[in-house]
Amino acid sequence: MYDSSRLIELVKQHALQFGDFTLASGKKASYYLDCRKLTLDGESANVIAEGMLSLMQDNLPEAVGGMAIGADPITASVITLAWQKKTPVKGFIVRKEPKGHGTGKVVEGPVEPGQSVVMLEDVVTTGGSSLLAIKHARAFGLKVDRIFAIVDRGQRSKEIFAEVDVEFQALLTTGDLGIS
Repeated sequence: MYDSSRLIELVKQHALQFGDFTLASGKKASYYLDCRKLTLDGESANVIAEGMLSLMQDNLPEAVGGMAIGADPITASVITLAWQKKTPVKGFIVRKEPKGHGTGKVVEGPVEPGQSVVMLEDVVTTGGSSLLAIKHARAFGLKVDRIFAIVDRGQRSKEIFAEVDVEFQALLTTGDLGIS
């Protein structure tokens, strides 16, 4: 069962740092959320996976995934926990650009065009990398109508994703962490 208070403790304990930072969006910030310190830790990964599965509730997609590399450990945790709960879903990875060798794919994994998927993300500020991942997944032929994040640090995330017909939900907001 998902425990949001435990996730808040884990984020504050392991992922939240204060200082002067430049985010992927180019924005300056006085705090940084390094969710890799969560998604690559056993307990935290399980709490996150429980949370993501609770957001899916009775509407499981055929697959979950997102932009490499941030979404990769989240995807792995979700598909592992889903399998353990006997509600299996597949996983996939979206690359920022095609590989220069092999198959040259942008979307990797056991997914096929026409399948319904949920995009996963660690932290959303402006939605830039998530929007690119959605674009690539849709170009591949996947049906993307939901995106779930660990933390929403943006003020307009729901509106940004609504513009591309995608429902956005996050396990936590910066308000839940006592920061803004």
